[in-house]
Amino acid sequence: MVTAVDTKQDTISVVIVEDFKLTRVGLRCALNSNEDINVVAESDNATDGLSLIERNCPDVVLMDLGLAGMNGIEATMKIREMNKNIKVIALTSHDRAEEVIAALSAGAMAYCLKDIDPTKLADVIRDVKNGVCWLDPVIARKVLDSFPKQEALGILREHDSDEGRVPLTEREFEVLKHLVEGKSNTEIAKELIVSVHTAKAHVCSILQKMCVSDRVQAAVKAVKEGLV
Repeated sequence: MVTAVDTKQDTISVVIVEDFKLTRVGLRCALNSNEDINVVAESDNATDGLSLIERNCPDVVLMDLGLAGMNGIEATMKIREMNKNIKVIALTSHDRAEEVIAALSAGAMAYCLKDIDPTKLADVIRDVKNGVCWLDPVIARKVLDSFPKQEALGILREHDSDEGRVPLTEREFEVLKHLVEGKSNTEIAKELIVSVHTAKAHVCSILQKMCVSDRVQAAVKAVKEGLV
């Protein structure tokens, strides 16, 4: 089944691919209550969903992973081949580390459990639209713990001395801990009582010092090297 929805101007356009009608209706109603988010189309299967995505070229796709026929991971890969500017959020009831890693490897920018608070989901959509990777805090530690830790650390605090390691300030270590918990810049700013701009600056500095390209890689590296 395919449903098209009227498009609004100056909003984040979203396509929902989810096989349960009640879930689709709930997502559409919750997201459309935000002035800056608009569900432009929805589908109950990946094949029709891909056609809708190609036709509407949305900013963000909410992709159920447990679809019949072509699953959400395969569909995510096809979306990335179709248009790398379209951001995919994996939406599922499963918290298995293997599935999370598979979804992120396929090109998903975020991994959310279906019981996520609607307000939080809207925030995730905004962050993902701006290029931020996000993992649900409920499963972030489980996923990161699936990576073996390494004995040798490549990072240290600024006041330590060890040639060849990258110095992080004490505040950057605080921010890194929040990254591992899957928190957004807005949430980090609230926790540390700083501006969102300052939180973003700390995150950018951490990524540069750790030689990684996104927040997920920074969190994985931090756990693998026993920093948090």
